[in-house]
Amino acid sequence: MDCDTGLDDALALLFAVRHPGLDLRAVTCVAGNADVDDVVRNTLQVLDAAGAPAIPVARGAVRPLIEPARPALHVHGADGMGELGLPAPRRRAAAENAVAVLRREILSSPRPVTLVPTAPLTNIALLLRTHPEVTRNIERIVFMGGAVSTGNATPVAEFNVWHDPEAAAVLLTAGVPITMYSLDVFMRVLVPGDEVRRLRASWEPGTWLAGELLSRLPFDGPAADGPAAGGLGDAGAVCAVADPAGLVTRALPVSVALAPGRTRGQTIVDRRRTPRSYGAARNAESHPLVDVALKVDAERYVGLFLDSVRQG
Repeated sequence: MDCDTGLDDALALLFAVRHPGLDLRAVTCVAGNADVDDVVRNTLQVLDAAGAPAIPVARGAVRPLIEPARPALHVHGADGMGELGLPAPRRRAAAENAVAVLRREILSSPRPVTLVPTAPLTNIALLLRTHPEVTRNIERIVFMGGAVSTGNATPVAEFNVWHDPEAAAVLLTAGVPITMYSLDVFMRVLVPGDEVRRLRASWEPGTWLAGELLSRLPFDGPAADGPAAGGLGDAGAVCAVADPAGLVTRALPVSVALAPGRTRGQTIVDRRRTPRSYGAARNAESHPLVDVALKVDAERYVGLFLDSVRQG
């Protein structure tokens, strides 16, 4: 996993550690939701709370390839974790940088790995450009990012792609199967308010943390009869790795708008039935096919997340 641990990346990490069918080999950190040093600390704290085994955690890029970092502290709080006041982490980050750890873990894996970026794609772009040989042992990249319709960072751009559009463009030409867990499905997976309350009432650290994180990601206003539902966010992308049948995807040409202006960072998803018509065929190679998530079984993923994360 490659994260900018914030609130919903933390939910994704909790799920990845606790789902019995997933083998989390490493976590790399990148500037995005918060400064990269805060991201590293937050990641270590979440792994502590989850009771994770010794998993390499590595510090990565401090800023996008071209532009300055633009953290989302208005969403994730001054520390990137909703100012929960978690204890200092007991584990430490690896001495190696994120690209070195990614290369080592991918190439040393006895079977092809799935790479799951839930953050701006700076680390992944640096990896692919510096060590293209890693693609031979990557089964698939499932990334949370992009939007088919409406954005959140701008009217048309989703935050992770908008934060480093050039890095996203590199990812799309990686030459391996890619699933785009888009903002369109990201927004639809909500944990009911009563379930959030039950998680928060737990004495088990990871379960309690899941509830606290969800309570800081309300996707609807507080209801008269109970707490607001919490958005599963990035954790949905990891659910899609564990249970891909919960997504409806379509192989579509995807490109990223790189020019300055209001459309910069937009993922241009060509949904036409005959996208190669009207002279588009000559540009086909520059618009690779990506498995774009268009629909999600939200109830299925909420149940999967709760069954995996809830302990005690």
